[in-house]
Amino acid sequence: MQLSYHEIWNGLENLAKAKGLSLSAMAHKAGLDPTSFNRSKRIGADGRKRWPSTESMNKVLKAMDVTVFEFMEYAGQPLPQPKYTIPLLGLAKAGREGYFDSDGYPLSTDEWDGIDFPMQLGRGVYALEVSGNSMEPVYRAGDKLVVQPDSEVRINDRIVVKIKTGEVMVKELVHKSAKKIELKSLNPLHELITLEPNDVCWMARVIWVSQ
Repeated sequence: MQLSYHEIWNGLENLAKAKGLSLSAMAHKAGLDPTSFNRSKRIGADGRKRWPSTESMNKVLKAMDVTVFEFMEYAGQPLPQPKYTIPLLGLAKAGREGYFDSDGYPLSTDEWDGIDFPMQLGRGVYALEVSGNSMEPVYRAGDKLVVQPDSEVRINDRIVVKIKTGEVMVKELVHKSAKKIELKSLNPLHELITLEPNDVCWMARVIWVSQ
């Protein structure tokens, strides 16, 4: 089950109303720009629909003390039964052989752990559990990053990327061309990484964060 564009925006409006807040006040309480959820920002300059980012959604749910399951009800979807299980792997293991194929899809997940999720997602979706503090303040130890290998990777997306050395990293994609790929570290203390396209084995988009 997937939420549509209108259902997600309606869910945010209903959630704010249920908490006795305006959309601006809810965004502010979540640490976002107060105008983040304004109707004027729901359509881009090119006329395309703009969806709230997964990071913004995660901050709102945390600030409002609402689970993903509860938000689906605010969005007009009944609580799904049963829950779906997504394979879970520790991020520190992701660079080892035997976990992913050459396109970034999980191989046998028999030895993986798992997390419950309220909706069925696309082919090969998996989750990586963060350890350590190298990605603070964006992601912290214990956060679980839900990753979709077959989703389109776009500029400013947070992605999981594997490079030829075997290292698997979580970065923000800031530039991609035929000549170079630039990746921004989530920790501001770390420098921008510039790679040649041939240095990258695969990239996959982070579509949700579960804490």
